[in-house]
Amino acid sequence: MTNIVDIKQLHRSFGGPAVLDGIDLKIAPGEFVALLGRSGSGKSTLLRVLSGLDTAPAQKLVIPQRRSVVFQEPRLLPWKTVIENTALGVRGGDAQSLARQALADVGLAHRLDAWPLTLSGGEAQRAALARALVREPELLLLDEPFAALDALTRIKMHGLVFDLWRKHHPAVLLVTHDVWEAVALADRILVLDRGRFIREIRVDIDHPRRRGDPQTSSIETELLGELGVEPSHA
Repeated sequence: MTNIVDIKQLHRSFGGPAVLDGIDLKIAPGEFVALLGRSGSGKSTLLRVLSGLDTAPAQKLVIPQRRSVVFQEPRLLPWKTVIENTALGVRGGDAQSLARQALADVGLAHRLDAWPLTLSGGEAQRAALARALVREPELLLLDEPFAALDALTRIKMHGLVFDLWRKHHPAVLLVTHDVWEAVALADRILVLDRGRFIREIRVDIDHPRRRGDPQTSSIETELLGELGVEPSHA
């Protein structure tokens, strides 16, 4: 199987110590990968390279052309309606119909003509997901998209992202600080520290995954240890 992402010996620095220090990364089509790391570990820099917002030297750099990013902030244009925001970047006469379907997929069929400032935080992130998925990306990059949401909304968004992933089958890279979020969603979890991957864990647990189960608890504990956090203080 050809990997959708294939990066070898990726380096990035900004005049000081290396932010990315010889990264190797492969992501298979349809694979869900979570990326954990402390602040300053290089997560955002790696995501910027994958999204095309930053360029960096690498011996090999294979990234699909069809890719979309969902950021922590929805970044909706306030002067455009929800459906107009969703249709941005979609070419062809069927942009509106594709946007309608994408908004229906995220549960916003009733908010097509709403203005972004009238949306709740969860609704705004749903619209951002619809805007990303309407382009049918091969690679979906999620940059801490739930960090600003309350706990209950975050749980609901986990379920939504998982359902959308199963329906649309993009490869996903989720950048997060939330260890449980990574365990709950990902096929594979990578831990980045000082510009290098220090741990890789495959999560071979059926969905839905429940917090507190022996298998998920064991993985959580291991990951927290890699991040220097005692489980009782997580």
